[in-house]
Amino acid sequence: MTSLRRRLFLLLLGATGALWLCAVAWISLGSRAELEHVLDNRLREAATMVHSLVSNGNLADAPSLNLEASGGYARQLSCQIWSMDGRLVGRSSGAPSSDLAADTEGFADRTVNGETWRVYTIVDATKGVRVTVGDRIGLRDRLVRDLVAGLLAPAVLILPLLGLLIWVGVGRGLRPLAAVAGDIAGRDAEDMRPVPTDGAPAEVRPLLTALNGLFSKVEAARTREREVTAFAAHELRTPLAGLKTQAQVALAADDAPTREGALRQILVSVDRATRLVRQLLALSRLEASPAPRLDSEVDAGRVLREVIESSHRPPQVNVDLHLLPDGLKLKGDQETLHLVLRNLHENAVEHMAAGGRITWAPVTNAQGMATGLMVEDEGPGVAEAELPLITRRFYRGRHKSASGTGLGLTIAEMAAGRLGARLTFANRADRPGLRAALVWS
Repeated sequence: MTSLRRRLFLLLLGATGALWLCAVAWISLGSRAELEHVLDNRLREAATMVHSLVSNGNLADAPSLNLEASGGYARQLSCQIWSMDGRLVGRSSGAPSSDLAADTEGFADRTVNGETWRVYTIVDATKGVRVTVGDRIGLRDRLVRDLVAGLLAPAVLILPLLGLLIWVGVGRGLRPLAAVAGDIAGRDAEDMRPVPTDGAPAEVRPLLTALNGLFSKVEAARTREREVTAFAAHELRTPLAGLKTQAQVALAADDAPTREGALRQILVSVDRATRLVRQLLALSRLEASPAPRLDSEVDAGRVLREVIESSHRPPQVNVDLHLLPDGLKLKGDQETLHLVLRNLHENAVEHMAAGGRITWAPVTNAQGMATGLMVEDEGPGVAEAELPLITRRFYRGRHKSASGTGLGLTIAEMAAGRLGARLTFANRADRPGLRAALVWS
C-alpha cells in the first residue's frame, strides 16, 4: 500500500539532501577558487620576503632558510634560489633538488619528480638570481577535500535528526485528512451530510468539496431510485387491479360480448404494464451503461422506419415520412438512436386524436445540411409554462394520456445526451400540436 506520509517524507528528505549536496558542491567550487587565490598570495609574499633578504645582501644566509619553521601551511612551502648561470645558491630543507623555477617571472605550474607544483618566481637580473617559492598541487587538493569533509560531516550527523523532524512534521500536516477519514468512517450508510470545510487547510479543501459533491450526487441518485420504486409500485397497481377485475368479469360473464369486452380490457392493462416495465428497464439501462462512441454514423431513416413498424399505432393515426430523405446519416449508435426516436414517436401517438397526422422531417442548418430530426403531431400541445417540465420524471401535465407514464420524454432526453445531441420542444405555430426536435450542434 502506498503511504502518502512515506512519500512526502522521502520526497522532502531527498530534496533536503539534494540541496545540501548542491550547497556543498557550490561551496567547494567557490572555496577552491578562493583557496587558490589565498595560497597564490602566500606564494607571492613568501617569494618577496626571500627576495628582500637576497636584495639586502644576506645571500650567504640563503642556504639556511627554513620556511617550514613558521608553522601551519607555511611549513609546506619550498624555496629555491638559483643564480643566473644555473647554480643552486640555496633552498629550504623540504625543497626538491630539481629546478622549480620557471623561465619567466610570475606564477607557473611545474612538474618535478612526478609531482605538480604551483610556483612563483622572481627574477633579479641586478643580483643575478632567481627566487622561487612553491607548493604541491596535491596539498591544495587535500585542503579542499578536508573542507568538503568538514561540510559533509555535520550532514551525516544531522540527517537522522532532520529525518525525524520531517516525519513528525508530515504527520502533523496530514492530521486534517485523518480527521476527515475518522468522520466519514464513523457515519452510517444513510448519512450523506456534507463534510464541514470550515477550518480545513487550503490543500484539503478541494478534496472535501469533491467529496461533498459526490455525496450530493449519491443522495440525488438514491432519491430518484426511491421515486422510481414508488411510482412503479403505484402505476403497476392500477393495471394489475384492472387485470384482476376484468378477469373476474370475464369469468362471471354468461354472454360472449361481455366476456370479449373484459378480455380486451385485459389486453389494454397488459399493454400499459408492459410499456411501464419496458420504460423502467430502459431508464435503468441508460443510467448504468457507459456513453456510446460518437465516432460513427447511423442511417437515421432506416432506424426511424424500424421504430414506426415495431410501434403500436392506432389505425386512425397517419404517419408522414415523405419529407425524410433517403440515406440520412446522423452521429451515434443505432441502439441509442432507436431508443430516442421510439420514445418521441410513442409520445406523439399517445396525444393524437382520431384522424391526426404525425410528420417526421429533417432539421437543416443555414447551409442546408441535415443536423437532426423533427417530429410534429396534431395533438393538444403543451402549455407554455409546462414546456420546461415535460422531460422531468413522471411529469404528465394537464393533457396526460390514459396510458402515459411520464417517463418517455425523460428517457428520450437522457438518450439524446448520450448521443451528444439535445432535445427541444415547442408548440406548433400553424395548428395545435407539439414539435420535438433532436438536434446535433
